[in-house]
This record gives sequence, structure tokens and C-alpha cells, in this order.
Amino acid sequence: MTETTVADVMAELAALEDPKARAVNEKHDDDHGVNLSRLRALAKRLKTQHELARGLWDTRDTAARLLALLICRPRSFERDELDAMMRDARAPKVRVWLVSYVVKKSPHAEELRARWFRDPDPAVASAGWDLTAGLVATDPARLDLDGLLDIVETEMKDAPDTLQWSMNTCLAQIGIEHAHHRQRALEIGERLRVLEDYPTSPGCTSPYAPVWISEMVGRRQGAG
Repeated sequence: MTETTVADVMAELAALEDPKARAVNEKHDDDHGVNLSRLRALAKRLKTQHELARGLWDTRDTAARLLALLICRPRSFERDELDAMMRDARAPKVRVWLVSYVVKKSPHAEELRARWFRDPDPAVASAGWDLTAGLVATDPARLDLDGLLDIVETEMKDAPDTLQWSMNTCLAQIGIEHAHHRQRALEIGERLRVLEDYPTSPGCTSPYAPVWISEMVGRRQGAG
């Protein structure tokens, strides 16, 4: 796609800028002011355009990068390209969407998970933990669940916030998905008390692992 096409899309994103949306997003360190429903509607209209996605990513604009992740072709990225994108992603929402919408669909997902898991950059390491948490449910044979619990037990309490959140997600998923490890996961959560006081909206499940595990297991048992 030509530079003009990228410029046209950037102009459209600028027209969607909403100061109220920006104020809300900036509370979560996401520096953009585009309503995500409108962003998704734009992506639906543009459909898959991988080279346009590359151009939008290169602008370094957060809204443009989010749009790029919606219109790209995930399997067309090389492993090292995805690695560079993760290390360059500044906004939390961009990192989350990059993992969820692109890396998980990539043939390089497992290599990247292993590469990122113990990365010294906590934002990159959190992506490795997020991919690992996904495998806890879908392909646990690839993982050493006892080893993961060992790391969580010794490192989660003092981990940076973004990494702590992803480690806690992995802890909860182990407790939810694997009855044999459930009691230990609950005990670790109760001892570390990570996210115990996290504000939770009515009707939402607390991220505090003992509550999260118990509620999800109870729902499944009730449904059964």
C-alpha cells in the first residue's frame, strides 16, 4: 500500500479521536483516544491488508498499531519481526493485542514463548507468561506445572506489576484447569495475597487467585 493510503487511515483515526476516551485510556497507560468499538468497525471495513498494517505499525501511533493488529495477516510475520514488535510495543493494550491476535496465531508462537518467558524486560517476560497461561489449558503436556508453581511461589510477590499480573493469571489457570495442582495453587495465592485488594466491579470475578480459582471451579461443577 502507498504512503497516501497510510496517511488517509491516519486522518480517519484522527477524526475518531475522543478526549473522554483518551482520558480513560491514559489511566491505563494507553496513549490513544479512539473508542475501540469504532476502531474495530474501521478494521472490519478495511479487512485484511497486511502491507497497510505494516505501514500503520511503523507510525508508532498507538491507535494505528491497534488497527494494524486487527488487519494484519498473523502468519506472515517472521519470528524475529514479532520479537522486535513486542520489544517496541509501548502501550499495554498493544502488547496484549499483539499476543492475543497475532502471536498466538503464528507458527512461531512456541519459540517466542520460550524466548520471552525469562526475558529481563518485565513487559516482554509478561508476554511469555501470557502465552504459557494459554498452554496451561490447551496443551499442558508442554509445560512443567510444578516448575511453574515454584517460580510463581518464589518470584511473583516482588515482580513488577505487569509481570506479576501475568504470573498470577498463570497461577489461577493452573488451579482452575488441573485438580491435582489446585490445592497448591490456592495455598500459594493465599500466602502471597497478590491482588487481594484489587478493585473489582460488581458481577466481575476478582483477579485474586484463590477467589478466581474457587469461583471458576464452582461454576464448572454447577454446570456439570
